[in-house]
Amino acid sequence: MTTLTTAPTPISTGVPAVTPRSTRRWVALSFLALAQFLVMLDASIVNIALPVLGEHLRMDTVALAWVITAYVLPFGGLLLLGGRLADRYGHRRLFLIGTIGFVSASMLAGLSISSGMLLGARAIQGASAALLAPAALALVTQLFPTAADRTKALGIWGAVAGIGSAAGVLLGGVLTAAIGWQAVFFVNVPIGLIVIAFIPRLITRDPATTRTPLDYPGAATITSALVAAVGALSAVDQLGFLHPLTLGLAAAAVILGAAFVLIERRTAAPLVPLTVFRNRNLTAGNLVMLLVGAAMVALFFALSVYMQAVLGYDALTAGLTQLPLAGALVVVAGIVPTAIAKVGAKNTLIGSLVVLAGGLSWLATSPSDASFAINILGPSLLIGIGLGGAFVTATQLSVDGITGGEAGLAGGLVNTSQQIGGALGLAILATIATARTGALEAAGSPAADALTAGFSWLFLGAAAFAITAAIITALLARLARKSLA
Repeated sequence: MTTLTTAPTPISTGVPAVTPRSTRRWVALSFLALAQFLVMLDASIVNIALPVLGEHLRMDTVALAWVITAYVLPFGGLLLLGGRLADRYGHRRLFLIGTIGFVSASMLAGLSISSGMLLGARAIQGASAALLAPAALALVTQLFPTAADRTKALGIWGAVAGIGSAAGVLLGGVLTAAIGWQAVFFVNVPIGLIVIAFIPRLITRDPATTRTPLDYPGAATITSALVAAVGALSAVDQLGFLHPLTLGLAAAAVILGAAFVLIERRTAAPLVPLTVFRNRNLTAGNLVMLLVGAAMVALFFALSVYMQAVLGYDALTAGLTQLPLAGALVVVAGIVPTAIAKVGAKNTLIGSLVVLAGGLSWLATSPSDASFAINILGPSLLIGIGLGGAFVTATQLSVDGITGGEAGLAGGLVNTSQQIGGALGLAILATIATARTGALEAAGSPAADALTAGFSWLFLGAAAFAITAAIITALLARLARKSLA
């Protein structure tokens, strides 16, 4: 059992063990991971296409920011509801509904002839991803019920998801340069259609379950709270921390979040039973994913801008420089199951987070005239190693001890942690970097040096998130040992 110290506290669901969902589960896993790849890819692939897209659809800077926000808001806000709907109505069913919606919205986005049409399509993409992602992870936990096989499966899952995050910059540059901005959306269509065609043949129909009443007040408050939280974090980057809209959304998120906790404590069938957090592995996995997501999203944003605005790389070259990082991530994700078996999940996770922090700190030393081979390649490899180990192990912990009736909830929680973490990290670290750059420019520093110094602070902040995650993992493991003493 891959635990922090001992076997986790199981979450009782009263659902009996189910028969295997597939006779070709490793093949099924490849298609589920492919769908998760698309979800992760779409969070970053659009970035490089934004200038060209804005020119064609006559969108200004504020409108272009909404191309990203329109996807992130429904995705982050609806994940918990999506996970619960999957538990209630069937994981395969919700996965296919989400994938069909995602493919349809991608086609609509690529065909957009106006900004309104594009933003609407992006919102549908995000809502569909919120159905798809937790259902997919739930299916993985059902396909691989034993600890050893599940760890291997999540190693593959983590590698593919990590590649999706890293590949966005590369594919965005290649597709935009070779075909046009529409290609960053159309690329989802053939891949998604393949997934839709094969999953029904590889995974059995959802078993009949007793449908408990859906917690509508809880669903409404947590969805509104998450949308407000993601909206507030997105507004920070555009409007600042003290703008009335930012403060209003933040206050709404806090109030709605508190209301949600009160509702969940009193309702007979809660959307998110608060008892799930008694599972220390689930709690640790989600906290680590929150912080790793904060570091990862800010990192990929800053690397793309640093290489193009400071080092003068074009979009394609900037994308190609991500290959060593992605390659290291893939290799490490594949060997994480072996590491967990030998040294345990706790040590694997802490070691990965320390390596990640080391790579980010090293990257922070890069000058404004950096050489890729001398200044960036080494840190990129360490970052890839750290991300691969941390992403896979945190995902493993977040679903450890979860049975079928709560699998969608667990998938929704870990994906929500990653999305909220990404928005939080980008808002905080981008603000810090911008303030540092502005101060140096005001003092007369050259623009390239000022930008580099700002990004240096951002990379150090991301390293601090990784170290914090390592400390939390160690503390939770220590508390677990004390409770058993």
